[in-house]
Amino acid sequence: MATSAREPVTRFGLQINSFTYPGVPDGELFERIAQIAGTAERSGFDSIWVMDHLYQIPVVGARTEPMLEAYSLLCGIAARTSRAQLGTMVTGVTYRNPALLAKMVTTLDIVSSGRAILGIGAAWNEDEHNGYGFEFPPLRERFERLEDAVRICRAMFTEEAPSYAGVRYHIDAALNFPRPLRPGGPPLLIGGSGEKRTIPMVARYADACNFFGDVDTIRRKVRILEEACEKIGRDPAEITKTRLGPVNIAATQADAERNAKRVAEVRNIPPEAAATSFITGDPDAVLEKVESFLDAGLDGLLISLPDAYDLESIELAGRTLAGRLGSATAV
Repeated sequence: MATSAREPVTRFGLQINSFTYPGVPDGELFERIAQIAGTAERSGFDSIWVMDHLYQIPVVGARTEPMLEAYSLLCGIAARTSRAQLGTMVTGVTYRNPALLAKMVTTLDIVSSGRAILGIGAAWNEDEHNGYGFEFPPLRERFERLEDAVRICRAMFTEEAPSYAGVRYHIDAALNFPRPLRPGGPPLLIGGSGEKRTIPMVARYADACNFFGDVDTIRRKVRILEEACEKIGRDPAEITKTRLGPVNIAATQADAERNAKRVAEVRNIPPEAAATSFITGDPDAVLEKVESFLDAGLDGLLISLPDAYDLESIELAGRTLAGRLGSATAV
Protein backbone atom coordinates (compact mmCIF):
# COMPACT_ATOMS: atom_id res chain seq x y z
CA MET A 1 0.00 0.00 0.00
CA ALA A 2 1.25 3.48 -0.83
CA THR A 3 2.52 5.52 2.07
CA SER A 4 1.47 9.12 2.47
CA ALA A 5 2.96 12.20 4.05
CA ARG A 6 -0.43 12.99 5.54
CA GLU A 7 -3.68 11.24 6.35
CA PRO A 8 -5.45 10.22 3.15
CA VAL A 9 -8.65 12.03 2.24
CA THR A 10 -10.42 8.66 2.38
CA ARG A 11 -9.44 5.02 2.66
CA PHE A 12 -12.77 3.21 2.44
CA GLY A 13 -15.80 4.75 0.79
CA LEU A 14 -19.27 3.65 -0.33
CA GLN A 15 -20.83 5.09 -3.45
CA ILE A 16 -24.64 4.98 -3.44
CA ASN A 17 -25.29 4.87 -7.17
CA SER A 18 -28.83 3.53 -7.40
CA PHE A 19 -32.14 4.60 -5.87
CA THR A 20 -34.16 1.71 -7.26
CA TYR A 21 -34.99 -0.40 -4.23
CA PRO A 22 -37.50 -3.29 -4.34
CA GLY A 23 -40.62 -2.52 -2.35
CA VAL A 24 -39.59 1.04 -1.48
CA PRO A 25 -41.97 3.74 -2.84
CA ASP A 26 -40.76 7.27 -3.58
CA GLY A 27 -42.19 8.58 -0.33
CA GLU A 28 -39.94 6.24 1.66
CA LEU A 29 -36.90 6.53 -0.59
CA PHE A 30 -34.89 8.95 1.51
CA GLU A 31 -35.46 6.94 4.67
CA ARG A 32 -33.91 3.90 3.00
CA ILE A 33 -30.98 6.00 1.73
CA ALA A 34 -30.45 7.31 5.26
CA GLN A 35 -30.46 3.72 6.53
CA ILE A 36 -27.86 2.78 3.91
CA ALA A 37 -25.65 5.72 4.87
CA GLY A 38 -26.00 5.09 8.59
CA THR A 39 -25.27 1.39 8.19
CA ALA A 40 -22.19 2.20 6.09
CA GLU A 41 -20.87 4.60 8.71
CA ARG A 42 -21.41 2.12 11.55
CA SER A 43 -19.78 -0.65 9.48
CA GLY A 44 -16.51 1.23 9.05
CA PHE A 45 -16.85 3.18 5.81
CA ASP A 46 -15.18 6.56 6.25
CA SER A 47 -16.79 8.29 3.26
CA ILE A 48 -20.12 8.20 1.43
CA TRP A 49 -20.51 9.30 -2.19
CA VAL A 50 -23.33 9.85 -4.65
CA MET A 51 -23.20 10.35 -8.40
CA ASP A 52 -23.84 13.79 -9.89
CA HIS A 53 -26.25 12.75 -12.62
CA LEU A 54 -29.71 13.75 -13.74
CA TYR A 55 -30.58 10.44 -15.41
CA GLN A 56 -29.51 7.01 -14.26
CA ILE A 57 -26.45 5.90 -16.23
CA PRO A 58 -26.43 2.81 -18.47
CA VAL A 59 -24.05 0.62 -16.45
CA VAL A 60 -26.25 0.98 -13.35
CA GLY A 61 -29.81 0.95 -14.69
CA ALA A 62 -32.40 2.33 -17.08
CA ARG A 63 -32.24 6.08 -17.75
CA THR A 64 -35.80 6.40 -16.39
CA GLU A 65 -34.93 5.01 -12.96
CA PRO A 66 -34.99 7.42 -9.99
CA MET A 67 -32.11 9.89 -9.72
CA LEU A 68 -31.83 12.50 -6.97
CA GLU A 69 -29.95 15.80 -7.13
CA ALA A 70 -26.58 15.21 -5.54
CA TYR A 71 -26.01 18.13 -3.19
CA SER A 72 -29.57 18.24 -1.86
CA LEU A 73 -29.24 14.55 -1.08
CA LEU A 74 -25.81 14.91 0.55
CA CYS A 75 -27.14 17.58 2.91
CA GLY A 76 -29.91 15.18 3.90
CA ILE A 77 -27.38 12.40 4.49
CA ALA A 78 -25.24 14.82 6.51
CA ALA A 79 -28.11 15.30 8.93
CA ARG A 80 -28.40 11.53 9.47
CA THR A 81 -24.68 10.77 9.89
CA SER A 82 -21.94 12.08 12.16
CA ARG A 83 -18.54 10.84 11.03
CA ALA A 84 -18.37 9.82 7.37
CA GLN A 85 -17.11 12.33 4.87
CA LEU A 86 -19.48 13.25 2.03
CA GLY A 87 -18.96 14.03 -1.64
CA THR A 88 -19.96 13.50 -5.24
CA MET A 89 -18.19 10.98 -7.43
CA VAL A 90 -17.99 13.31 -9.28
CA THR A 91 -19.59 16.70 -9.96
CA GLY A 92 -19.92 17.49 -13.67
CA VAL A 93 -18.29 20.86 -14.24
CA THR A 94 -20.89 21.87 -16.82
CA TYR A 95 -23.90 21.59 -14.50
CA ARG A 96 -23.24 24.54 -12.18
CA ASN A 97 -21.48 27.87 -12.24
CA PRO A 98 -18.26 27.17 -10.26
CA ALA A 99 -18.79 30.02 -7.79
CA LEU A 100 -22.24 28.63 -7.00
CA LEU A 101 -20.68 25.19 -6.70
CA ALA A 102 -18.17 26.54 -4.17
CA LYS A 103 -21.07 27.99 -2.17
CA MET A 104 -22.97 24.67 -2.32
CA VAL A 105 -19.97 22.63 -1.17
CA THR A 106 -19.31 25.15 1.60
CA THR A 107 -22.95 24.78 2.68
CA LEU A 108 -22.51 21.00 2.76
CA ASP A 109 -19.39 21.49 4.88
CA ILE A 110 -21.36 23.63 7.34
CA VAL A 111 -24.32 21.23 7.48
CA SER A 112 -22.00 18.24 7.99
CA SER A 113 -19.75 19.93 10.58
CA GLY A 114 -16.72 19.88 8.28
CA ARG A 115 -17.13 16.62 6.36
CA ALA A 116 -17.50 17.83 2.75
CA ILE A 117 -15.26 16.72 -0.11
CA LEU A 118 -15.41 18.38 -3.53
CA GLY A 119 -15.27 15.71 -6.20
CA ILE A 120 -15.24 17.17 -9.70
CA GLY A 121 -14.64 16.14 -13.30
CA ALA A 122 -15.05 17.25 -16.90
CA ALA A 123 -18.57 15.70 -17.36
CA TRP A 124 -19.44 13.18 -20.05
CA ASN A 125 -23.16 12.38 -20.25
CA GLU A 126 -24.33 14.19 -23.37
CA ASP A 127 -27.81 12.67 -23.11
CA GLU A 128 -28.71 14.45 -19.89
CA HIS A 129 -27.11 17.69 -21.10
CA ASN A 130 -29.39 17.62 -24.11
CA GLY A 131 -32.43 16.77 -22.03
CA TYR A 132 -31.88 19.59 -19.53
CA GLY A 133 -30.73 22.14 -22.09
CA PHE A 134 -27.18 22.38 -20.76
CA GLU A 135 -24.41 23.20 -23.20
CA PHE A 136 -22.16 20.21 -23.88
CA PRO A 137 -18.99 21.74 -25.29
CA PRO A 138 -16.10 19.85 -26.87
CA LEU A 139 -13.71 18.02 -24.57
CA ARG A 140 -11.00 20.69 -24.74
CA GLU A 141 -13.43 23.36 -23.56
CA ARG A 142 -14.76 21.13 -20.79
CA PHE A 143 -11.22 20.77 -19.48
CA GLU A 144 -10.74 24.53 -19.66
CA ARG A 145 -13.90 24.87 -17.60
CA LEU A 146 -12.64 22.24 -15.17
CA GLU A 147 -9.37 24.05 -14.52
CA ASP A 148 -11.18 27.36 -14.03
CA ALA A 149 -13.67 25.72 -11.67
CA VAL A 150 -10.97 24.07 -9.59
CA ARG A 151 -9.12 27.36 -9.17
CA ILE A 152 -12.28 29.33 -8.38
CA CYS A 153 -13.47 26.83 -5.78
CA ARG A 154 -10.09 26.69 -4.09
CA ALA A 155 -9.93 30.48 -3.96
CA MET A 156 -13.44 30.78 -2.55
CA PHE A 157 -12.65 28.18 0.11
CA THR A 158 -9.49 29.97 1.27
CA GLU A 159 -9.61 33.70 0.41
CA GLU A 160 -11.73 36.56 1.75
CA ALA A 161 -12.95 38.06 -1.53
CA PRO A 162 -11.10 36.46 -4.45
CA SER A 163 -11.14 37.61 -8.05
CA TYR A 164 -10.18 35.40 -10.95
CA ALA A 165 -10.34 35.79 -14.73
CA GLY A 166 -10.10 32.41 -16.41
CA VAL A 167 -10.58 31.08 -19.90
CA ARG A 168 -14.25 30.19 -19.36
CA TYR A 169 -15.28 31.53 -15.94
CA HIS A 170 -14.54 34.52 -13.77
CA ILE A 171 -15.34 35.88 -10.32
CA ASP A 172 -15.03 39.45 -9.04
CA ALA A 173 -14.38 39.85 -5.30
CA ALA A 174 -16.66 36.88 -4.66
CA LEU A 175 -17.86 36.48 -1.08
CA ASN A 176 -18.32 33.10 0.57
CA PHE A 177 -19.53 33.51 4.13
CA PRO A 178 -19.68 31.54 6.32
CA ARG A 179 -16.31 30.02 5.58
CA PRO A 180 -15.88 26.23 5.26
CA LEU A 181 -15.25 24.63 8.64
CA ARG A 182 -12.42 22.38 7.50
CA PRO A 183 -9.07 24.23 7.60
CA GLY A 184 -8.04 25.02 4.02
CA GLY A 185 -11.50 24.16 2.78
CA PRO A 186 -12.96 20.84 1.65
CA PRO A 187 -10.44 18.51 -0.03
CA LEU A 188 -10.50 18.54 -3.81
CA LEU A 189 -10.79 15.23 -5.67
CA ILE A 190 -10.49 15.20 -9.46
CA GLY A 191 -12.08 12.16 -11.07
CA GLY A 192 -10.90 10.54 -14.28
CA SER A 193 -7.91 8.67 -15.63
CA GLY A 194 -6.97 10.59 -18.78
CA GLU A 195 -3.20 10.59 -19.12
CA LYS A 196 -2.81 13.77 -21.22
CA ARG A 197 -5.13 16.18 -19.42
CA THR A 198 -6.66 14.76 -16.25
CA ILE A 199 -3.63 13.28 -14.50
CA PRO A 200 -1.44 16.39 -15.02
CA MET A 201 -4.32 18.47 -13.59
CA VAL A 202 -4.49 16.13 -10.59
CA ALA A 203 -0.77 16.60 -10.02
CA ARG A 204 -1.13 20.36 -10.08
CA TYR A 205 -4.32 20.96 -8.13
CA ALA A 206 -5.85 17.93 -6.40
CA ASP A 207 -5.78 16.54 -2.89
CA ALA A 208 -7.16 13.24 -4.20
CA CYS A 209 -7.92 11.41 -7.42
CA ASN A 210 -9.95 8.40 -8.45
CA PHE A 211 -9.10 5.85 -11.13
CA PHE A 212 -10.92 2.96 -12.78
CA GLY A 213 -9.65 -0.32 -14.18
CA ASP A 214 -7.87 -3.54 -13.36
CA VAL A 215 -4.69 -3.90 -11.32
CA ASP A 216 -2.33 -3.37 -14.26
CA THR A 217 -4.24 -0.26 -15.35
CA ILE A 218 -4.15 1.17 -11.85
CA ARG A 219 -0.43 0.53 -11.55
CA ARG A 220 0.18 2.40 -14.82
CA LYS A 221 -2.02 5.35 -13.82
CA VAL A 222 -0.23 5.69 -10.48
CA ARG A 223 3.14 5.66 -12.24
CA ILE A 224 2.00 8.35 -14.69
CA LEU A 225 0.75 10.48 -11.79
CA GLU A 226 4.09 10.09 -10.03
CA GLU A 227 5.87 11.23 -13.20
CA ALA A 228 3.53 14.22 -13.55
CA CYS A 229 4.22 15.21 -9.94
CA GLU A 230 7.95 14.89 -10.46
CA LYS A 231 7.78 17.33 -13.39
CA ILE A 232 6.31 20.06 -11.19
CA GLY A 233 8.20 19.22 -8.01
CA ARG A 234 5.27 17.86 -6.02
CA ASP A 235 5.35 14.87 -3.68
CA PRO A 236 2.81 12.35 -5.07
CA ALA A 237 2.24 11.06 -1.54
CA GLU A 238 0.30 14.29 -0.94
CA ILE A 239 -2.43 13.00 -3.28
CA THR A 240 -4.83 10.30 -2.11
CA LYS A 241 -5.26 7.68 -4.84
CA THR A 242 -8.40 5.53 -4.94
CA ARG A 243 -10.18 3.22 -7.32
CA LEU A 244 -13.98 3.04 -7.67
CA GLY A 245 -15.66 -0.19 -8.69
CA PRO A 246 -18.50 -2.54 -7.83
CA VAL A 247 -18.04 -5.27 -5.24
CA ASN A 248 -20.11 -8.45 -5.20
CA ILE A 249 -19.47 -9.96 -1.79
CA ALA A 250 -21.33 -12.85 -0.18
CA ALA A 251 -20.75 -15.45 2.51
CA THR A 252 -19.74 -18.01 -0.15
CA GLN A 253 -17.87 -17.77 -3.43
CA ALA A 254 -20.74 -19.43 -5.27
CA ASP A 255 -23.29 -16.91 -4.00
CA ALA A 256 -21.04 -14.00 -4.92
CA GLU A 257 -20.44 -15.29 -8.43
CA ARG A 258 -24.14 -15.95 -8.91
CA ASN A 259 -24.92 -12.38 -7.84
CA ALA A 260 -22.23 -10.94 -10.12
CA LYS A 261 -23.65 -12.86 -13.08
CA ARG A 262 -27.14 -11.57 -12.32
CA VAL A 263 -25.94 -7.96 -12.08
CA ALA A 264 -24.01 -8.22 -15.35
CA GLU A 265 -27.03 -9.64 -17.15
CA VAL A 266 -29.44 -7.04 -15.79
CA ARG A 267 -27.08 -4.19 -16.69
CA ASN A 268 -26.04 -5.65 -20.06
CA ILE A 269 -22.38 -5.67 -19.04
CA PRO A 270 -20.26 -7.99 -21.22
CA PRO A 271 -18.62 -10.81 -19.22
CA GLU A 272 -15.10 -9.55 -19.98
CA ALA A 273 -16.00 -6.04 -18.77
CA ALA A 274 -17.58 -7.44 -15.61
CA ALA A 275 -14.48 -9.51 -14.92
CA THR A 276 -12.34 -6.36 -15.21
CA SER A 277 -14.48 -4.00 -13.16
CA PHE A 278 -16.09 -6.25 -10.52
CA ILE A 279 -14.45 -7.48 -7.33
CA THR A 280 -16.33 -10.71 -6.65
CA GLY A 281 -16.06 -13.38 -4.01
CA ASP A 282 -16.40 -14.45 -0.42
CA PRO A 283 -14.65 -12.28 2.20
CA ASP A 284 -11.26 -13.98 1.78
CA ALA A 285 -11.34 -13.67 -2.01
CA VAL A 286 -12.41 -10.02 -1.85
CA LEU A 287 -9.63 -9.22 0.61
CA GLU A 288 -7.07 -10.85 -1.66
CA LYS A 289 -8.22 -8.78 -4.62
CA VAL A 290 -8.25 -5.59 -2.58
CA GLU A 291 -4.69 -6.33 -1.47
CA SER A 292 -3.58 -6.48 -5.10
CA PHE A 293 -5.02 -3.02 -5.75
CA LEU A 294 -3.29 -1.58 -2.70
CA ASP A 295 -0.03 -3.14 -3.83
CA ALA A 296 -0.51 -1.35 -7.17
CA GLY A 297 -0.16 1.99 -5.37
CA LEU A 298 -3.59 2.95 -4.09
CA ASP A 299 -4.21 4.57 -0.72
CA GLY A 300 -7.78 3.33 -0.46
CA LEU A 301 -10.78 1.91 -2.23
CA LEU A 302 -14.23 3.26 -3.07
CA ILE A 303 -16.89 0.66 -3.77
CA SER A 304 -20.46 0.36 -4.91
CA LEU A 305 -22.66 -2.54 -3.87
CA PRO A 306 -25.27 -3.64 -6.43
CA ASP A 307 -27.58 -4.71 -3.59
CA ALA A 308 -26.79 -1.93 -1.10
CA TYR A 309 -30.49 -1.64 -0.31
CA ASP A 310 -29.92 -4.94 1.50
CA LEU A 311 -28.24 -3.58 4.61
CA GLU A 312 -26.63 -6.93 5.39
CA SER A 313 -24.43 -6.60 2.29
CA ILE A 314 -23.11 -3.28 3.61
CA GLU A 315 -22.37 -4.80 7.00
CA LEU A 316 -20.54 -7.73 5.41
CA ALA A 317 -18.42 -5.43 3.24
CA GLY A 318 -17.63 -3.28 6.26
CA ARG A 319 -16.67 -6.22 8.47
CA THR A 320 -14.49 -7.60 5.69
CA LEU A 321 -12.67 -4.49 4.53
CA ALA A 322 -12.70 -1.78 7.20
CA GLY A 323 -9.96 -3.43 9.24
CA ARG A 324 -7.62 -3.69 6.24
CA LEU A 325 -8.32 -0.32 4.73
CA GLY A 326 -8.26 1.56 8.02
CA SER A 327 -10.09 4.81 8.62
CA ALA A 328 -9.38 8.34 7.52
CA THR A 329 -10.22 10.89 10.17
CA ALA A 330 -13.16 13.15 9.38
CA VAL A 331 -12.47 16.71 10.47
